[in-house]
Amino acid sequence: MTDIIITGACGKMGKVIQSIVANRDDCRVIAGVDLYDDGQRDFPVYKKFAEIKESADVVIDFSNPSVLDDMLEFGKSTNTPLVIATTGFDDCQKKQIADASKDCPIFFTYNYSLGINLLVNLAKKATRILGDEFDIEIVEQHHNTKIDAPSGTALMLADAIAEEFEKPMRYEYDRHSKREKRSKDEIGIHSVRGGTIVGEHDIIFAGRDEIITLSHSARSKEVFAVGAVNAAVFMAGKDAGMYDMSQLVG
Repeated sequence: MTDIIITGACGKMGKVIQSIVANRDDCRVIAGVDLYDDGQRDFPVYKKFAEIKESADVVIDFSNPSVLDDMLEFGKSTNTPLVIATTGFDDCQKKQIADASKDCPIFFTYNYSLGINLLVNLAKKATRILGDEFDIEIVEQHHNTKIDAPSGTALMLADAIAEEFEKPMRYEYDRHSKREKRSKDEIGIHSVRGGTIVGEHDIIFAGRDEIITLSHSARSKEVFAVGAVNAAVFMAGKDAGMYDMSQLVG
């Protein structure tokens, strides 16, 4: 049995995680961390990691980048594996996560959907085949309450594609302020925010007289929660280091 602590336990994704765990017999939620306790959880909810009394096998984090420092300190001091599913980290925070993984097991990916991780592999293969002959643009769409843009998943896709080129690639987020032709070292990344869109990602390979589009559509937040719970069970008992979906599905 894998004992789980949820960061952001009273938030939307925290509640989805709880519903997923409730229907499994290999894990359970024993505590949560959230600044705002709605009083409706059947486990204790703490405002800070330092207040936690329970001993868990893993932490699942669907919260806010501002929680990162306390969570990493908790993971290192207790040697508790961390499944980090929060988005919007800056470069400094990403380095913090990488540094902490030397002392604590950390599972970190921008998207916990199996479909998205398949899309990454397809995009890399398409890039190897199409190469410089096709321009590459990424369009991501999310709900109107998502704060960060572009999405972490869009950046993950761009990074995977850029790795396939021998030359450095440049990410272009905004073309309205300049008047010039598209350069061959660009990967365009565009964000749409509206309504209740869960998550849409399209990779457009535009060549001479033909277009290839790779797409993924998430129809509910549950796909991310399922992946995070699977990662949590996988991480129980792991040694310090950085883990991602390639180890989980490999």
